[in-house]
Amino acid sequence: MKHNYFFISLLFVVLTTTLSSCGSDDSDTYIEIPEESPVVLDLNAVPYTTLSEYNFFEGELKNLQPVYKVIPYDLNSSLFTDYAEKKRFIWMPKGTKATYTADGKIPIFPVGTVLIKNFYYDGVAPDNTTRIIETRIMIKKAEGWIFVNYVWNDEQTEAVLNTQSITTTINRYQNGAVTTTNYKIPSTEDCTLCHTINETYTPIGVKPQNLNKSFNYTDGLKNQLDKWIEEGFLDTKPQNIVSSVDWTDESYPLEIRVRSYLDINCAHCHSAGASCDYTPMELSFSQSALPANLGVCIEPVDFASGGQEYIVSGQDVRSSLMHFRIKETSAAEMMPPLGRTVTHREGLQLITDWIENMETICP
Repeated sequence: MKHNYFFISLLFVVLTTTLSSCGSDDSDTYIEIPEESPVVLDLNAVPYTTLSEYNFFEGELKNLQPVYKVIPYDLNSSLFTDYAEKKRFIWMPKGTKATYTADGKIPIFPVGTVLIKNFYYDGVAPDNTTRIIETRIMIKKAEGWIFVNYVWNDEQTEAVLNTQSITTTINRYQNGAVTTTNYKIPSTEDCTLCHTINETYTPIGVKPQNLNKSFNYTDGLKNQLDKWIEEGFLDTKPQNIVSSVDWTDESYPLEIRVRSYLDINCAHCHSAGASCDYTPMELSFSQSALPANLGVCIEPVDFASGGQEYIVSGQDVRSSLMHFRIKETSAAEMMPPLGRTVTHREGLQLITDWIENMETICP
């Protein structure tokens, strides 16, 4: 009995000493380890063969549940891609942040920044499920941005590196019927056609004018630029940002909605230093307040196969080349020339309403 009492007393002393040490302020006995992002990014080894190797997401890959410091974001208006939905994320190495330059310009991102854009459809037949088609990634290396594309398998368990253009058929339910889309996954070369400004590869959407909106994060609703600053991803933002808008929001004036739509869908080609800067249009949101930059009453410099007199002819849809290009689906005629195979019906209606309600009538 005495022996039992001795061992019980000894155990009590050990436990008391241990617990006291855990609660101590002595730095030798208590060290707080800061949380690190589990993302794996070796700039000398990327692109990896599979998406999972980056460790951007936790749990089942198809759930796209981001790990620590992979931050979701959205844009005021999104590029149309055959009605595909998108989920976007950004990650930066610890201790780095982007530098704000202007409302309508891409911030100066640090080396190691990764932009992640997932394309998917809901309501896919026959089981009415979600199918992720591809994940496009841009990685900022010391020599500049690179494009990396991953195509998802049918099981939705992995996405594999792809550099070639691929067409995949999507059957999905819409309004009680099954719609078929021949979705085109771009090649690496295709990506460069839209993402090149002044012969330099660059992102398109991540401009403060497009990011200045609220997003419902896990810790609540917050302005995205404020969130980036809070996370250490952005150095600052001005008090007043001239922002694009959600073009589907009819509470905004029609022209601002049109300018926002053209900015995200067309300005990457029709702006200074881009592939189509020879045309008399400047469709970036910061420049498109001038009617001439929108092509209003401006004669086309390239062929107008339908006999259109102006790029945009006030109150005359049939004489407007812009309307014709947005409506077309043939590769030789449509605009944008990549990223879609069908007409964006709602976008076309927006342009139609704008043209038909113009005060200006061209000669």
